[in-house]
Amino acid sequence: MGAIVSCMSGRNGRSPSASPPPAAKRRSSVSSRRSGGGGGAKAAEIDEQALAAAAALVLGQRGGGGAFDRSASVRYAAKRQQQGPPLPRSSSTRPRSLADPELQPQQLLAKDLNTKDLETNVIVLVHGGGFGAWCWYKTMSLLEDSGFKVNAIDLTGSGIHCSDTNKISSLSEYAEPLTSYLKGLGDAEKVILVAHDFGGACISHAMEMFPSKIAKAVFLCATMLTNGHSALDMFQQVDLYDSMDTNGMLQKAQEFVYSNGKDRPPTAINIDKASIRDLLFNQSPAKDVTLASVSIRPVPFAPIMEKLTLTEENYGSVRRFFVETTDDNAIPLSHQQSMCAANPPEKVLRLKGSDHAPFFSRPQALHKNLVEIATLPPAQAS
Repeated sequence: MGAIVSCMSGRNGRSPSASPPPAAKRRSSVSSRRSGGGGGAKAAEIDEQALAAAAALVLGQRGGGGAFDRSASVRYAAKRQQQGPPLPRSSSTRPRSLADPELQPQQLLAKDLNTKDLETNVIVLVHGGGFGAWCWYKTMSLLEDSGFKVNAIDLTGSGIHCSDTNKISSLSEYAEPLTSYLKGLGDAEKVILVAHDFGGACISHAMEMFPSKIAKAVFLCATMLTNGHSALDMFQQVDLYDSMDTNGMLQKAQEFVYSNGKDRPPTAINIDKASIRDLLFNQSPAKDVTLASVSIRPVPFAPIMEKLTLTEENYGSVRRFFVETTDDNAIPLSHQQSMCAANPPEKVLRLKGSDHAPFFSRPQALHKNLVEIATLPPAQAS
C-alpha cells in the first residue's frame, strides 16, 4: 500500500463528506464489466461505504528489469590518490548521510558471522503495495554476501506476477504467493519474514496461518495491524492532514481505477508517476527512482479494506520487530510510532535519514539492522 493514508478523520476530528476530494483524479477502465443484478440493500450499502472510503483514502505507492550492479549505491572515498584508481561511484548525487555511512566492500560482509549457527538463515522479503521483488535488489545482494539464503516474493498482481490487479478480491488472494511458499516448507523449517509498507498486512496474515514456520517478523515502515482492523482502519486512527499533507500532495497524487464502472467501488489505486519522488523516494538515488517509475504497478483496493483476524495463540506467538524510517513522507514517523504503541513489538529499530524506501536510500544501514535482528538468539521458553 505504498503510502496508504486515510483522510477520513479530517481536520480537528470532523468527519469528511463522502464525496471525493476535488483534487482526486478518477480513472475508469475501458472495460464495461459490471456485477450483475441489484444485489439488494446490503450490497448497495457495502458499495456506498467502499466508495466513501475510496474517496477518503490516499495511497502513496504503486506499482523485472535488467541486471544491476550489486549495492550500486555504495559511495567510496574520493581520497584514494595513493591507493590506485578510484572505485566506481554511484550515479546518484545524493550526499552521503551519517545514517548510511561510507563503507568499503569488505566492510559489508559479516566475516565472523556463521549463518548456519543461527535459528534460521533464510530471509523472505515481502514488498509493499505497488512494488515488487525488484525493489529488494540491493538488500538481497548484501544479505547473500553475509551468508543468508534470501527469497524475494512477488505478491499477486505485483512485479512480474501476471495476474490483473483489478481482479484481486481479498487479502488472502493477494498474499497467496507468500502463503504458498510457507506451506511448502518442511515441518522443522523456519524463516524470517521482512515486510515493507502494505506487505505488513500480508505477513500478519501469514503469521496467523503458519506461526510455527516463522522465527521472526520484521515490519519495515509497514502496516502492523491489530485484530479486527484493516489497513484502512489503521490509518484512520491518526489525523495526517496537519502532519504531512499541508500542500495537498497526497490528494493530488491519488488516482482510483474503476474497472467495473464508476458506479461500483474502485478496483485498484494508482499514483501519478510525477509525484513518486517527493512522496516515496525523497532520499533515494535518481537511478532507483527511475527503476521504480517504470516498475510500480497499481495496488488492489479490496485487500486494503479487509479486516484481519489475528489471535494471540498464532500471530501473537511470533516475535515482531519494527524498523522506523525518519524521513518518510508516505507513512510519517509519528504514525509509525502510533502503530508500535498500539501493538508493541519486541524491539524498535530506527533508520535515520531514510525515506519510505530504505532499501534504496539506506541499504547498508538497513542491512545492519536486519543482520542484528537475524542474529538475536531464540527466545527462551517461559
